[in-house]
Amino acid sequence: MRRASAAVAVAAALVLTGCAGASPESVAGGGAGSAPAGGAEGGPSRTGTPELRVSEIAAGFDNPWDVGVLPDGRVLVTERDGRLSLLSGVTAGATVTPVTADFSDLLAQGEGGLMGMVVHDDFAETRRFTTCQTHVEGGTPTDVRLVTWELAADGSAATRVADPLVGGLPINPSGRHSGCRPTLAADGALLVGTGDTARGTIPQDLSSLGGKVLRVDLATGGPVAGNPFADAADPAQRLIYTYGHRNVQGVAVDAAGGVWTAEHGPSTDDEVNLLRAGGNYGWDPGQGGTVGGYDESVPMTDLTRFPDAVPAAWSSGSPVEALSGAAFLAGSQWGDLDGTLVVGALRGEKLLFMTPGGDAIASVAVPEALDGTYGRLRAVRLAPDGALLVSTSNGGDDRILRIDPV
Repeated sequence: MRRASAAVAVAAALVLTGCAGASPESVAGGGAGSAPAGGAEGGPSRTGTPELRVSEIAAGFDNPWDVGVLPDGRVLVTERDGRLSLLSGVTAGATVTPVTADFSDLLAQGEGGLMGMVVHDDFAETRRFTTCQTHVEGGTPTDVRLVTWELAADGSAATRVADPLVGGLPINPSGRHSGCRPTLAADGALLVGTGDTARGTIPQDLSSLGGKVLRVDLATGGPVAGNPFADAADPAQRLIYTYGHRNVQGVAVDAAGGVWTAEHGPSTDDEVNLLRAGGNYGWDPGQGGTVGGYDESVPMTDLTRFPDAVPAAWSSGSPVEALSGAAFLAGSQWGDLDGTLVVGALRGEKLLFMTPGGDAIASVAVPEALDGTYGRLRAVRLAPDGALLVSTSNGGDDRILRIDPV
């Protein structure tokens, strides 16, 4: 990890100015870095903090929740109301083609619907990807589930091949706290951040998959070898990697394989957490069952009630930002930003550039061009060419953005 002093310098550079459009302004009053930008693969190394260029890949979406780049460069996009689209590429002016898929059992209500997605590492052979979605049967909400799909060769349609891959995640009929963000770990395991459905006892309940981060075998839907509760009698508990979460919206893996999450707090203290296998992250709005309902006045990480709970790597304080997707920048073209954790904010309407320092966040910067310019920002994913892909989530004419260092 980089030292805090370097982190502060990067933070200061990004906060001073922002960059947008085809002619970005310089960062830090003219400092674009001492080396030209290099490509994601084999380009020259850069030093210093690069300028940022924001371009619009495509528009016309309604609450796009996630994006996944296919091996041929096309992009799948999920929309919360139950639509799936295929973009022709990751550059400005990409065409948008609807993908036919059966979402007739989707509960698109409140915060719930068609949510996170991952493209399988072996997509070139299997054409498979997995989504998170709220599920209804006979008009009755039943669960949040992970479903694996296979995309047709021409990209026109997708069919279910594992329904569910994992089921039984708790559901709130209102859709509240339906967080479900899947990400692939360095070892190929499927990591899934979930919401607690605004029920007080769920985050600390190891028989429930809500308010957790799961570690799942992507092929079978079962637990991965080495899971902290792999020997538990309860099959659900075997899937759990960490617990005591409120509403996980972002999961990101750093270059060393460390797993970080972005999580909604109540009226204060959104959190970024560095995960420890089996760790309790201290959210307990039911206070061990001693209070009814959902008491949001308790600490986000209750170290009094749980002295061994894992402290947050970063906390927003008040007001909250409503953190969303998260990804690490990677590649020499990012210069001093290489290894930065980028987290989107819904309520805050910004991107936060976070520099890790050990097991904490050493500094936070907000580029001006991504501070309130595009409204609510949800999906944050790194494309194979090193660009950062971000979706807006304003509920009308939403966009998929591309951010490049220049």
